[in-house]
This record gives sequence, structure tokens and C-alpha cells, in this order.
Amino acid sequence: MKYLIAGLGNPGKEYENTRHNIGFKVLDALADASNIVFSDERYGWKTEYKFKGRTFVLLKPATYMNLSGKAVNYWMQKEGVGIENVLVVVDDLALPLGSLRLRAKGSDAGHNGLKNITEVLGSQDYARLRIGIGDNFRQGKQVDYVLGEWDKQEKLELPAIIDNSIEIIKSFGTIGVQQTMTFFNKRK
Repeated sequence: MKYLIAGLGNPGKEYENTRHNIGFKVLDALADASNIVFSDERYGWKTEYKFKGRTFVLLKPATYMNLSGKAVNYWMQKEGVGIENVLVVVDDLALPLGSLRLRAKGSDAGHNGLKNITEVLGSQDYARLRIGIGDNFRQGKQVDYVLGEWDKQEKLELPAIIDNSIEIIKSFGTIGVQQTMTFFNKRK
């Protein structure tokens, strides 16, 4: 079985440690823990992670958040991965910091990366792991918050958030989206 795991973010040093790049950060941590390295490929950075007889194609789109669909669609076609085996990892302002919500499908909820993927694929029927980044910003400062770097307290919580996200990715590929949702969506 083959799965495409797309961790969303923006390329470039200026975005590296921002809340919006949590998708990149999760896949980087999984790759580091597994001693695998991303290579610079068409529309992004890609590597393969093997776990329990499954192949996880890990993708960090280099197309910028708002054009993530181009990379996701390209690698789905190139790797022969069906939409039911796609998982997109994204930040979510509507969830408190550290909350993780896996969904089998659904709306973009205002997330431009998900919106573009849905437009390009012509479907909302792909799984997404929403990682709560909180909404601790003043009115009109949403963009600054999302593209801002993690504060000191948030940095302390990141390792557990990332570890739990990696467990969800592994579970998605081994026991499926429904059982993974049942098990993990109840936990913080």
C-alpha cells in the first residue's frame, strides 16, 4: 500500500519556524527520526518512509501554501496514489494550540492550502490532519499571527504536538482513517 502525506507550509528561511509551517515541521521530524532525507523534486521536497509494509510518500510542496494543489495532484498521479490514501497536514486557527483533528474529508474551513487542493483535485474527499495553532491575536492581525514564529511557551509544547501528529500519520496508513479518528480525536 502506498500513501501520500503532504505537509503544508511555505518554502524559504523566513517561513521556517512559523505557525503556518507546522506541516513541514511534522514531516521533517518524521524524516529525522527515521534517518531519511528529503530530495528536491518537482513541485516540492519528497522522500519515502516505510512502516509496517506500507510506503508513505512524504511531500513538502514548494509551490507556496496557496498553490499546494499543484504539487499534491502531481505526486498523486506520479506515485499512483488514490485520493483515499492522501493525508494533508495543516495548521488550524480554529483549534486551540496542540489540538489535533483528523477528518476523512470536508471543507477547507477558510484554509487557503486546503482550498487550492480541493479546487485542483475537484474533490474534498481526502483526509486532513488539522493541527491547532490557537487564535491568540488581535483583530486584523491574523496573517501576522499565522506567519509569525512560535513564542517561547508554544515552543515547549511543539515536541508533543509533533510526536502525536506522527503517530496519527502512522495510524492513518496502518488502521485507516476511521479507526484513527476514533482513537486520536478524543485526545489533546
